[in-house]
Amino acid sequence: MSDAGSEEFEDEQGSLGEYEGDRNEAGERHGQGKAVLPKGDTYQGAYESGKRCGQGTYKFKNGARYTGEWYMNLKHGQGTFYYPDGSRYEGSWVDDQRQGHGVYTYPSGDTYDGEWLHHQRHGQGTYTHHNTGSQYMGTWIMGKMESAGELIHQNHRYQGNFVNNNIVALLSHSDLLFLYVFDVGCEQHGEYLQIDQDKGDAEDDEPFITTILKWRPKAVTGLSVWTNEKDSSTSGTTISSFKYQTTVDCLYTVALQCVSLNSIYSFTF
Repeated sequence: MSDAGSEEFEDEQGSLGEYEGDRNEAGERHGQGKAVLPKGDTYQGAYESGKRCGQGTYKFKNGARYTGEWYMNLKHGQGTFYYPDGSRYEGSWVDDQRQGHGVYTYPSGDTYDGEWLHHQRHGQGTYTHHNTGSQYMGTWIMGKMESAGELIHQNHRYQGNFVNNNIVALLSHSDLLFLYVFDVGCEQHGEYLQIDQDKGDAEDDEPFITTILKWRPKAVTGLSVWTNEKDSSTSGTTISSFKYQTTVDCLYTVALQCVSLNSIYSFTF
């Protein structure tokens, strides 16, 4: 994702650069006008009391440009920013930052459609991979997949929880319990077995442990719905459980032909 460095605007205070357009009685830029700034950036659009305010287009010398709403020289409201690397953001801005709902298209063709806060993916949103069509739909916190979400692939999907962009267990257990839903009308339940490998001693004499996760299928069932129940053994903690709606004739071989679940899914955004 392009950083904020592409969005540093030149100062228009006083009489810097060239200006053609309307002015108020105080001689300030006011109304419609066009400015060519000292470093080569240009702005064409609305002014109010010397500030960019209203609809306007700012073009950077490096090829980037912003078209949309302004307030007090800041991007504020609805607008589209085209970055030098070919990426694009269309959506809401608050005080010069991506905030609210917006769609970001990355140079790779991947897209994020959802909520933003302080330039970061934050809230509910969907990230779509252009090459595979795979999607993550769920909660984001400061740019990372967190809490409840769903990974959707061509013929199966994972429903569960995420921490720091990684899948985590549905229940507290020595092994990790998961649910995959397939497009043939069945669910595969199973677990990821944690296999720790000792990689020797670190410099501070603390052992460096690497955890490998190996998928073990448990059962294939009909489709189910999620319910929240209180776990009496954990002082009322809410846990996820299943109630089955339908019964279908699904075999392991049917599910396993859809996908090979040998390792945990992990994406980098």
